[in-house]
This record gives sequence, structure tokens and C-alpha cells, in this order.
Amino acid sequence: MNRKVELLAPAGDIEKLKYAFIYGADAVYIGGQIFGLRASAKNFSFEDMEEGIRFAHKRGKKVYVTLNIIPHNDDLDELPDYLKKLSELRVDAVILSDPGTLMYVREYAPELEVHLSTQANNTNYMSANFWHKQGISRIVVARELSFEEIKKIKDNTPEDLELEGFIHGAMCISYSGRCLLSNYMSNRDSNRGECSHPCRWNYYLVEEKRPGEFMKVTEDEKGTYFFNSKDLCMIGHIPELMDSGLYSLKIEGRMKSIYYVANTVRVYRKAIDEYNKSPENYKFDPKWVEELSKVSHRKFTTGFYLNKPNEEDQLYSSSSYIRDYDFIGVVLDYDEDTNMALVEQRNRVFVGDEIEVIGPDYNGFKQKINQMLNDKGEEIDVAPHPQQKIKILMEKPVEKYYILRKKREED
Repeated sequence: MNRKVELLAPAGDIEKLKYAFIYGADAVYIGGQIFGLRASAKNFSFEDMEEGIRFAHKRGKKVYVTLNIIPHNDDLDELPDYLKKLSELRVDAVILSDPGTLMYVREYAPELEVHLSTQANNTNYMSANFWHKQGISRIVVARELSFEEIKKIKDNTPEDLELEGFIHGAMCISYSGRCLLSNYMSNRDSNRGECSHPCRWNYYLVEEKRPGEFMKVTEDEKGTYFFNSKDLCMIGHIPELMDSGLYSLKIEGRMKSIYYVANTVRVYRKAIDEYNKSPENYKFDPKWVEELSKVSHRKFTTGFYLNKPNEEDQLYSSSSYIRDYDFIGVVLDYDEDTNMALVEQRNRVFVGDEIEVIGPDYNGFKQKINQMLNDKGEEIDVAPHPQQKIKILMEKPVEKYYILRKKREED
């Protein structure tokens, strides 16, 4: 089935928003400084929102704003004025999960398009039809659904109700993100944007009549991480995604780096475009998994899409990320006469390092750093300072927004 689907990317701040669009996203979801589930992200001021929406609309792209906390009474005080401002800024939709929040949207900003968050746990077509009758135009389906279940929802709901699903990124051990573990363990409400991720912590088993005796659930001397899910990765199942009834394919990661956002978007953009060129001749490229593995990640799983997860979809040995590559900088400018790129450094880099250069066109290249200059034009051997502006001699032309990375040395 050859149809247009939306590639939806996370944007934790204005810089990530721009990189998401430059690298191929059709839309982004962002959080304001209140009412979103990523309180620790930088998030967007109204000024940043205005800039980001202008950047998006100029390119025919869309910006959705999260309102998906499960609010308590006090949270509602600021909501009317906030909604009016979002309407003035012409956001393309708000994403919410709470019926009370929806009532406020209808009262104070009725022209806003409304999407239903995965936090609302939508797992069946009757629930989807209910929300559609309340004026919801898109439902982010629960993560706990298979392709078969999603298709059944699509077949039994109105044509104008869009479905959105997560296809890549961190998985929450709880039911569609609704969890009280963080509240209990650290007094931080995960459903109000303050999750401390205790599901990733190290746990031992204690029998009630043997207090102080910590028994290992596995043979790992560090304990076990029995709440710790692998990361979702559906790059190997593009045809199934395109035929599933999902209109929007969503990448998780508003807390992650611009490198994660850009690289993940470019890989899925490439795969989707290859499918759309000729569905009948589409071939999966194993290099796409290689590319996705070059950003910080946990081992991959297909979640619930193909079957119910089992013990193979959990990480019992560690909660750590796999980091085989370092994000070392972004290109700010390029001089064709000198072949020098102005780079904002993000990790330490040395003359003599072999680096990889990637850009929005997917195809990258490798080269060795043979010359670096500081902001005074003096040759340097190392750029050790965070976000230091340096010039690097390039073997091929580059453009603004290109990204530099290098393989980490093995310990």
C-alpha cells in the first residue's frame, strides 16, 4: 500500500526541532514549560515555540504540543491562559490524555486540533470511537498493541480518525507509561513529568522472614534489572508499518541529543522513502540497523507489534546504554575556498582522529582530521572545551547542520 505517512520526531528544544526538520521529519512534538511529561527536558518558552512554529510552517511541516500530564487540581489554574497562548501561536495540535484537559481546550481554545496521548491507554476500536465523538482527530495507540490489533481498530473507526504509533526509542515497563513506581521510590510523579526512572535501577530480592539477605535474581554480581526493557526499533518492518493503518510513525526521545534525533530521523526517512518509491521492489538494508546502533541505545526489540514480549525483550544484566560512537560536533558554516568547516564541538576531538560525517541526504563519508584551528586561526592538536568553535579541514564539501562523530576507543 503506497500512501503518505507522517514521520514524527521528538524535539526537546529549539535546536533539536530544527535538526529534526532538516533531517527529514514531517512533524515534531514538543513540550512547553508546563503540562508536558518531560519536566527535565529544556522544553520551549513561548518565544522558542513561536520561532519553531515559524521554522516549521515555512517548510510545510507541523508542530504538536504535549499537554499529556495527568493533572491534579492545582495544575489546572494556569491552563486557560496557556491554551489561549498556544492558539495564538498557531500550533498544529495539542496532545492530551485527560478528559478535564480536553474540556478546557474546548472552552478556551476550541479551534485547536486535539490528539489523544498514549497515556490514555487506547487499546480497542470502541474506545477510539468514543474519543473521536469527543472531537479527537488522532489517537496515539497504546504501545501494547500488535499490528493485527491496530489494523482492526483502523477498520472499525471513521476514515478521518488518524492513528499514530511509536516505532523507535525507549520503552516504559508500565502500561502505556502510567506508572507509580517513581512516586513511591523517589516522590517524583511520573504522570506529571517528573519520572526518575526507577525501572532502570538495580534491584535484589528479599524474602520477608530473612531481612537483610539480598538474593540475586540472576548470576550477575551487580544484581538484576527486571523492569528494564530493551529499546523499540521497527526499522526492519517498514512494509508492515505502512500497511498497518498507522498514519503517523513516532520516534521517542525528547530528552535525547540532537545527534540521536537527526540520525534516527534520517534512517527512517530513507527507509520510508525507499518503500514509497516502489513498494513491490522494496528491500530492507541491514546498514540501517547499523546506523541506528551508532547512537546511544539499549539492545533492540520489536515490542508488542509482532507478538507479546517475553524474557528476551528485557535487559536483566544492565540498565546502561550502548555507546559505540561519540557525537563530536555540528557544522555551523563551510568555506568552499579553504575547505574549512566551522564546527561547534560537543566532545573532545584530536588531530589524527578518524571521523564520520553525516548529513540530511543520508549518505555520509569518513575522513581523518589533518588540521584544526581555534577561533584565533591558530593550529591546535585538540579541542577540549565544550561547545568550542573550531575550524576543521574537510576532504569533501559540507553544509550547515552536518554532524561529526567518531568511533569510541575500546577499553
